[in-house]
Amino acid sequence: MNKLKVLISKEEIEKKVTELAAELREDYHEKNPLLIGALKGCFVFMSDLVRKLDIPVEVDFIKVSSYGIGTHSSGKIKLEHGTKTPIEGRHVLVIEDIVDTGLTVRFLLDYISRRKPASLKLCTLFDKPSGRVMAVPIDYMGFTIPDAFVIGYGLDFDEKFRYLPDLCILED
Repeated sequence: MNKLKVLISKEEIEKKVTELAAELREDYHEKNPLLIGALKGCFVFMSDLVRKLDIPVEVDFIKVSSYGIGTHSSGKIKLEHGTKTPIEGRHVLVIEDIVDTGLTVRFLLDYISRRKPASLKLCTLFDKPSGRVMAVPIDYMGFTIPDAFVIGYGLDFDEKFRYLPDLCILED
């Protein structure tokens, strides 16, 4: 049976999302940015963030996979669903739930960059630098977390636990 240990509380997460939204609101004021969320994990963070931004934005989603079943990345990135919104000339902000190995984010940034955005930046709520195998630029970051498998606040283990309001460590 798995045990859960709260790593970051829902109150801490809410405060950080508010801080990130204030920073983004200042940087993207009057730019009508396109926010591209990396599914599925980003949906909770992106939803909370968009509601706090209080500026006009457009949203789109992209779905890639690297985990499959289990707690470690396969290292192989597969595009399952691309963006529908035209990107050329737009200020694009990629929204990620967590940056771990960097492989998925690098794939996303390269995919979007080929579509010639006016600017391209990355916002992630959680960063796990200990797992990094590919360097990626993080422009807006919420929390640095330890090398542990985390769930909750949109992050899952085999499609379970996304509903948890806190970020938790999944312990065996």
